Amino acid sequence: MSDLVGVVLRSIEYGSMYALAALGIILVYRTSYATNFAQATIGMFSTYTVAKLIHDRGMGLVPALLVGIITAVIIGVLIDVLIMRRASSANPIGKQIITLGISSILLGLAPMIFGVYNLNMPRFIPQGSMTILGASISYNALFNIFLAAAIMLGLFAIIQKTKLGLAIRTTASNEKVARMMGVPSKNITMLSWAVAGVLSLMSGVMTAPYSSVSLVFMNDIQITAFLATVLGGFNTFYGAVIASYLISIALNLYQVYMPLGTVWGKPVIYALLLLVMYFKPYGLFGKKRVKKV
Repeated sequence: MSDLVGVVLRSIEYGSMYALAALGIILVYRTSYATNFAQATIGMFSTYTVAKLIHDRGMGLVPALLVGIITAVIIGVLIDVLIMRRASSANPIGKQIITLGISSILLGLAPMIFGVYNLNMPRFIPQGSMTILGASISYNALFNIFLAAAIMLGLFAIIQKTKLGLAIRTTASNEKVARMMGVPSKNITMLSWAVAGVLSLMSGVMTAPYSSVSLVFMNDIQITAFLATVLGGFNTFYGAVIASYLISIALNLYQVYMPLGTVWGKPVIYALLLLVMYFKPYGLFGKKRVKKV
């Protein structure tokens, strides 16, 4: 029993990392109508900024993280203002190609600015653990879980309960109608890109201590986050978050308890996701849009 609880707790921690990245993808998609393939690369670049400040300047994690947040916001704003707005008339595939180009640019700039060597990232809470139902979990893992939950619940509260959230939901529903109603849709889109960058950074800062900061350390986060957005449904804000946790738990349970789980875990889970999408093409929580004439 304790082993099962331990697997689930670790899955929730990893699911939190996936969920933050997936929510950023959904925010950009719903407001810019662009599938952001640069989400993880933005997080990688901002996380490199944090790690570099810690290693070269001797800054603590929290002050360096604040600088990283500013960096992520600036990158998101620049991408929207300088690139995506000028491509607003492009079709969805064209916007996807543009985000791939942005990813390539950041991948090229990162080693030029930060160097070619991997950097270690400290944990928020370096030591200590506690026992839950017989399973040991580190204080840092619990902190990651609660921090991610607080960030996402805060965003959902803003989206559902505030005027800013109403503007976001209106823009997500129909950008042209929102603009006609006086909603500053361009500012909303810019804000979404900035927030998405911060969400990717937080995912990166949580992930990096388990490996190191490199050009590709966010790749698994990117892939799983996209799977979660597809499984949860692109037309809901919460669907991708729930799907992130479901994928993480299912994947870890399969890898631990099934024969050859470490080898076939991801292919089997991905195949099952394809099967689910066959019966639910709009996602578990998505709905088919019907245009009325």
